[in-house]
Amino acid sequence: MDAPVDVKGSIASRGTATLQIEGVKSSAKAARISLYRGVKRAIDIGCALVLLFLFLPLFLVIAVLVATDGGPVLFRHKRVGRGGVIFPCLKFRTMVPDAEHLLAEYLRHHPEAAREWREYQKLTFDPRITTIGKALRASSLDELPQLLNVLKGEMSLVGPRPVTAEELSRYGAAAEHYKSVLPGITGLWQISGRNALSYGQRVALDIEYVKGWSPMLDIWILLKTPLAVLSRKGAR
Repeated sequence: MDAPVDVKGSIASRGTATLQIEGVKSSAKAARISLYRGVKRAIDIGCALVLLFLFLPLFLVIAVLVATDGGPVLFRHKRVGRGGVIFPCLKFRTMVPDAEHLLAEYLRHHPEAAREWREYQKLTFDPRITTIGKALRASSLDELPQLLNVLKGEMSLVGPRPVTAEELSRYGAAAEHYKSVLPGITGLWQISGRNALSYGQRVALDIEYVKGWSPMLDIWILLKTPLAVLSRKGAR
């Protein structure tokens, strides 16, 4: 007579084995992500130090030019970083002092500009921007101080655009993807048309980067960035 088969025990064993396999896969994925982040951080630190050394004379020249109107050299704007942490994102100041008050007054008297601001969070003609500021923005040199943010671990060379808390509130469910990584000095948005893109397109590119991130994607974006900057496509 055949021995009875323990069906329940067999199913339980298979279930346990499946869970163990899934656990191994999950651990391997976590280890791979940790390794990728370590490589990314090493590249960030090494490249930021080299670029700061190479651009130091340019830093000093820009600082003198920006300071000619008596305002501060650097502009610190609160942006959302990884994990939702707020940090001061550094830029060379490109706007006149009391720029926010000037913007509010300008938008109040120019309805079309107000519509453009709501859609793009940018203006084709921005009365706040100084003469030197226009040149810095067109060349993206205003973002050079963000290399200091990279060294401090607040930003990466490549990542989503650093956004304000108010902007992030417009991301909806996509906000969690944004907060899962460090924002970057450059990214898919930078090499895909910058301000020529709609706000929705910029958000979509940020999320696409997060979902498809890999070290090779970062290297590809870094290699494409100089040409994108020099072409001035979408620069404002």
